[in-house]
Order: sequence, then C-alpha cells, then structure tokens
Amino acid sequence: VLERVVEYQVERTYTGEIVARRSSDLGFELSGTLVEVLVDEGDTVAEGTLLARLDTRSLQAQRQQIEAQLRQAQARFQELQRGPRQEDIAAAVAAVQDLQAQLDLARLQQQRRESLYTQGAISLEERDEAAFGADALENRLNQAQSQLDELQAGTRLEQVSAQDAQVDQINASLRSLDVSIAKSIIYAPFKGRISLRLVDEGAVVGPSQSVMRLVESQALEARIGVPSQVASRITNGSVQTIEVNGQSFEGTVTALLPELDDASQTVTLVVVLPSDAPPTIGEIARLKLKEQQRETGYWVPTSALVAGERGLWSAYVLAIPEDEAGEDLYEVKRREVEVLYTESDRAFVRGVLQPGEEIVASGTHRLVSGQLVVR
Repeated sequence: VLERVVEYQVERTYTGEIVARRSSDLGFELSGTLVEVLVDEGDTVAEGTLLARLDTRSLQAQRQQIEAQLRQAQARFQELQRGPRQEDIAAAVAAVQDLQAQLDLARLQQQRRESLYTQGAISLEERDEAAFGADALENRLNQAQSQLDELQAGTRLEQVSAQDAQVDQINASLRSLDVSIAKSIIYAPFKGRISLRLVDEGAVVGPSQSVMRLVESQALEARIGVPSQVASRITNGSVQTIEVNGQSFEGTVTALLPELDDASQTVTLVVVLPSDAPPTIGEIARLKLKEQQRETGYWVPTSALVAGERGLWSAYVLAIPEDEAGEDLYEVKRREVEVLYTESDRAFVRGVLQPGEEIVASGTHRLVSGQLVVR
C-alpha cells in the first residue's frame, strides 16, 4: 500500500585521503660531510632523538681558537680594571728621581762651562754640548713625569670600556660558532617514524638538502572534500564516522579550510582520527553524511520498478475493474514514475501514483497493463 511522504533522507559518500598531522623533510642548514646516520627507514623515534650529524672537527678547532682569544681578552680586561701595580708606580717614581738628579748635575756643569767659556778656557762647541745635554735630560724627565702621573691616575674609563666591548664581541663569535655546531646535528622535532632516508654516510650535503623524511604516525587525520553547502552544516568539534578499508572510526572535526580546492571546487574537511587508529598514510578515507531532502513522493521496492521507454520507469498498481466485478479481481494499471533516489532494496519515486494504492512489489515480469489478476 503506497504511503505519501514529504521528505526523504539521502546518504552521500565523500572521499579523501589519510595524511599525517605533521611531516617534515629534515636536512642541515650548513654544508658538510655526513659522518653518521643513526636511523633507518621505518624506525620509530621519540622527540629529541639524535638522527644524523655532520663532521664538525673544523668548527671545534675554530671554537678552541676563539676560546683562547676570549681568555686573553678577559685577562687584559681584568688588568685594566685593577689599574697599575704598586711596583710599576714605584719604578716610575725612581726613574723620575734619577732623571731629576741627573738634570741637577747637568745644570751645574752647564753653569761651569758657561763661566769657563766667558774666561776663554773652553770653546763654544764645548759650552753648547753642556747646554744640549742638560736640555735633553730635562725632556726625558718631563716624559718620565708624565708616565708617572698616568700610572698614579689609574686606567682610563675609555680603555676599560673598549676592552669590555672586545670581550663581548669574542663571546658573540663563540655563540655564533656554537649555533653552527648545533646546526650540524639533526634531532627529531616530534615523535614519529622515518618514512624515507635519502643519503648515507660519507656524502657531502648542501644547505637545505633533504636527508630524511619524518612523519607523525600516531596522529593521523583524514582530509575530505565536501561541497560548500554541505560544509556549512558541519561544525568544528563535531564527531563524524570515517570509513577506511571497511573499518569505521569516530573522528573529530578540527578544521574546515577557508579556500575551495581549485580542481574539485570543494571545501576540505579535516577530521582527526583516534590515536590508536591503524590506517596507513595515503589510504582512501570515506565520509558518509545523511541529508534531508524536501520532496513529496513514495518509497517503493526496487523490484516493483519496470523499465520503460527512453530510460523512463513505471510501476504496476492494482485497480478495481470498470466493466467486471469480483470480490478479489483487480486490473493491473501502469503508472509512470520518476526515480529520485535509491538505497539498498528500495527507491524513492514520484509520479501519478496515489496514496493508498496497492503496488505490485515483485513478479512484474509476469504482468502487463490491463491484465486481470486475483489477489
């Protein structure tokens, strides 16, 4: 018996791919010789695990050289901070006193030579030599006195600041070298599995050259394209059923990407699968969604449909005969229908059917329109 309905539910399947939440092509920022690779393809590694390293002997030698320069600069800085030693000041005082005594003696000799020259006892050359010697000693005394004053005044602040800046500069060079050494080692940025190993020990690798590929195998997600009108009815945090190789998993929607895919013109739906889900990266994922369609029609068994001309469909119903009457006698009538949706063993159709009519559910190949049958 036909029963009219005003809506029906459609189950649609959308396909996508299983991908890793995170994957990285790992390599070095510096060039060098690869001396050690500690993992193979398929190995599971924890975050922070040492994976590979370059030859760093040259960098280590440079570091030792810079460390020696740093110690030298620090010693000079400490010396400037402490100022001159008392022994140096005492030696400078003694040098000034010695030159002062020599100058006093030279001035007395100069006076005597001047007197002798006036008396005509010595030549002009001998007088000039005595005067020149006294003047030279006076210049040496002034120089020694300046050095003594500098030692007694202590180290200038500008010298201390300049030496402090030099220490900082060497420290910066040392830190830069430490960064270069650190960049010669690859550590696992997250827990995952090695999916690809591209080079072996002994190879000379360049900056940004891929050495291996690491994928996060414990956190998988399905990326499935759905029409924009369907995506508008899905919210972040909702739970969806994802089917992979006949197995169903409950996943959580974490994102709806804001741009349409250029090829399929669909919105990419990101669904995170449970941590214990066994699918392999790259497998096909299927999302089944049920949609309500507003349409008036009837649910009929697919076995009740009769193929018509030009791809049309019909169904047989039982009607009361007009010229013959019988308690259980009915006339077979053909009704043209349009199939809107099919699922399993039934179809949703619309046409000239009427509510309450009895439809022939099976055996339609044995009937023709206008045939009288007994129910």
